[in-house]
Amino acid sequence: MWRISFIILIFSSSFLFAQSRSLLDDDPEVIYLDQHIDRKIELIVAEDANVFATKTANRHLGVFAKGTKVELLAMTDKAYRVRGQAKHAGVAGWVSPKLMASTDKDFIENLKKLYERQMIVTALINNKEVAIGMTLDEVSQSLGEPTKKSMRQTKDGVTGSWEFIQLEEKKHYRAVRDIRSGQVYQQLSHTTVEEKGKIVVEFEGDVVTALEESENNSGGRIKIITPPIVWGW
Repeated sequence: MWRISFIILIFSSSFLFAQSRSLLDDDPEVIYLDQHIDRKIELIVAEDANVFATKTANRHLGVFAKGTKVELLAMTDKAYRVRGQAKHAGVAGWVSPKLMASTDKDFIENLKKLYERQMIVTALINNKEVAIGMTLDEVSQSLGEPTKKSMRQTKDGVTGSWEFIQLEEKKHYRAVRDIRSGQVYQQLSHTTVEEKGKIVVEFEGDVVTALEESENNSGGRIKIITPPIVWGW
């Protein structure tokens, strides 16, 4: 039922990288930057940084020297997965965020906000919920394809709404008396498909700005989440 809530290894081939990536995709604490930012993210090693095979700092892989440029691949709230040239060889693994820096003074803080937001969004999607501040793609991941779409183009951009109708099948019965025994029993009379609930999602551009829920759908209190981070480049 829908509800509104407001709420590493040294790689010798591309196959090994894809295999490792696949395993990490199953980790709910890890988010991949290429799914949220449409460009390569480069960080600078602020101090010599140990790199490990796992996010919990198991199995030492090498050391990135101070000043080395690395590509940010993924992150948790406590570790970054990066790829770059270590002192001994090319390495992809996990490092401490405290040892990484960026030429953009706000970038590291925005990464934290991105991670926090994505954890909330993932929970909403898993629970088939939506919230103000979600993107249309996130709404689709949560509720599926809308039953009805409407869109309006103005000089200021695109606005519109998506409507999601949840249907349920109801069986209706009638009382029938057995002519031999005289007992009364319930016999299926007919089946109807009825509207169980409706959610209307209003949006501006690609971001949800309002939500409406029908009374016969037992939803929760409407919450608002942080809209997608706007990167300053």
